[in-house]
Amino acid sequence: MIKTARPFAALTLLLLLSSCAEAELASHVIKTGGAHQPVAPSSYNTANAGNFKIGKPYKVDGKWYYPKEQYEMTETGIASWYGPGFQGKKTASGETFDTGELTAAHRTLQMPSLVRVTNLDNGKSVIVRVNDRGPFKRGRVIDVSQKAAELLGFKNNGTAKVKLEVLKEESMRLAQIAKSGQTTKGMEVALNQGGGRFPMGTYQSAALEAPINREVGGQSQDYTSVIPGHSRNGAFYPDPVVTEMPVTRTSIFVQAGSFTQQDNAYKLSQQLSSLSNAGVYPATINGQQFYRVRIGPLMRVEEADEILSRVVNAGHPEAIIVVE
Repeated sequence: MIKTARPFAALTLLLLLSSCAEAELASHVIKTGGAHQPVAPSSYNTANAGNFKIGKPYKVDGKWYYPKEQYEMTETGIASWYGPGFQGKKTASGETFDTGELTAAHRTLQMPSLVRVTNLDNGKSVIVRVNDRGPFKRGRVIDVSQKAAELLGFKNNGTAKVKLEVLKEESMRLAQIAKSGQTTKGMEVALNQGGGRFPMGTYQSAALEAPINREVGGQSQDYTSVIPGHSRNGAFYPDPVVTEMPVTRTSIFVQAGSFTQQDNAYKLSQQLSSLSNAGVYPATINGQQFYRVRIGPLMRVEEADEILSRVVNAGHPEAIIVVE
């Protein structure tokens, strides 16, 4: 069963933003005008909206990456986070990075795109908006913002085993908006508040001018006192609803290679015997038989990082860390 926290706060935010439709209360506001096409207000300043971007293939530490438009993808691996050292710097999509927003860096996904990230250790799950390239440390599948790491419960640890799921319909709509030159900032907050779907006919905000004071019945109301969130740099950020997903126990492996010929897999496993105990794991993927050479299961990310480095230095730059 999926549980969500603070449903009342989400409803309060939706009612507040619906009642304040002039966008003067919001610094990042999106109005959904119909069942399929969200429309950003024409008065919104798009100077920091970012661009739709895929990018050319690139090489990092001897490994090639091939960005592409991809709307159906599920991936598991190790997540890390990046924060203060990048605050205020430009992302690969042209936005200004903000540690308080729910954004992420991915090596190949189109920018922007929407990805549900689930911590496989505690089940905490949030939706992030990919607007940057990375991570560039081997053995990582995604870099999330500091705020996302806090919500997912791994800020202190630095890393976590995660599952990534691209939200197909929402990412396609996001791409449509970005291609038209409009901002997509804040839509990840709307999705987290709406349980993973764009709420229709409502206004959603990523950051509200803080404090928010309005006269209601002759009395001043500070809405930041009733909406859970945090203020920073003069802006109030509503905290998104963190979903709790059911998770099963997973293990960490270093995968040195994957082959269609069993003999090739066994040869590699023997070559790696001096480094660690490698095994051959058969798997059928899309009807095709593969033989994967793996080392593990491993208990800690640090151990996996060390073994991965040794395998790469032994002449296998395509080696990766996998979580299953």
